[in-house]
Amino acid sequence: MTERKPPGVNFESWVDKQIREAEERGEFAKLPGAGKPLRGLDGPYDELWWVREKMEREQLSYLPPSLALRKEAEDALAAAKAAPSEAAARRILTGVNEKIREAIRHPLEGPPLNLAPFDIDQVLADRRDERARRAEQARRDARE
Repeated sequence: MTERKPPGVNFESWVDKQIREAEERGEFAKLPGAGKPLRGLDGPYDELWWVREKMEREQLSYLPPSLALRKEAEDALAAAKAAPSEAAARRILTGVNEKIREAIRHPLEGPPLNLAPFDIDQVLADRRDERARRAEQARRDARE
C-alpha cells in the first residue's frame, strides 16, 4: 500500500531523494551487516556503547588511576624480585613507592588505593632468602 500525499505537494527532500536513489541502485545491500539485526538491542541501554565498541575494535583498555597504580605496584614487586641485582630492585621499588606516596597524599580517581609503600629492606631480605632457598634446592637436585 502506497502512502497517500495531498495532491501537488512533494515531501521528498534532497536527502530523501539521495537515499531513495542509492537504495534503488542497491548500494545499501553491499553494506557490512546489511539485513542482520543490530547487536545489543535486547540488552540494557548503555549511552557509552560506541565508546566500548571503539575500545574493543582498537584493542584498548582503561583502568581507573587507582587500579592502574595497584597493577603497576604488583608488576614492580615482581620485577624487583626478578631484577639482576639488589641495586636494580631497589631502584624499581623506590620509583613505585614515590608514586604510591603521591597517591596517598592526593587520592586518585577510582576505588580506594588500599596500598602502602613497600618496605624495601624487607622485600630485598625476602628476595635474598628466596634466592638462597632456590640455590640450595638446585644443589640438592644436582646431588641426586
